[in-house]
Amino acid sequence: MTIQIITTGGTIDKIYFDALSEFQVGESPIASILHEANVTLDIPTQPLFRKDSLELTDADREAIRQAVIQSPARQILITHGTDTMAHTAEVLLSVADKTIVLTGAMQPARLRSTDAIFNVGFALAAVQTLPYGVYIAMNGRLFPAGTVKKNRHAGCFEDL
Repeated sequence: MTIQIITTGGTIDKIYFDALSEFQVGESPIASILHEANVTLDIPTQPLFRKDSLELTDADREAIRQAVIQSPARQILITHGTDTMAHTAEVLLSVADKTIVLTGAMQPARLRSTDAIFNVGFALAAVQTLPYGVYIAMNGRLFPAGTVKKNRHAGCFEDL
């Protein structure tokens, strides 16, 4: 079983600098998250972008799609910003014969109070057990691509 992780940025990778919430998207903490969770699988990671998902363009989404297609892995976990995660998931629906799970965080992984660690673990379990298709794994729920939206007011994902 081969799994690959592709990182694209988003809140999960954000680093805050001051009380005014000045931030930048930094290096992905995915390796640290897996290490601290004692994940013993050898999972290659491909950093693709360090962008807030609101900055992703159609060309960026196509680059994500191409990275997934070109990967020899049949199971792909993508860390992604939550604001446009559902849109990217829909773009990936054209990829066949792979299980693709997107996840992210409402709070940066570097903060003490974060959902990132749980979401990554949940997505890693999901990518290993789901049939081929494209899914979003957030806060203990799985959504097939095209059936989900982010509720910014509630700070969660929900069915369309």
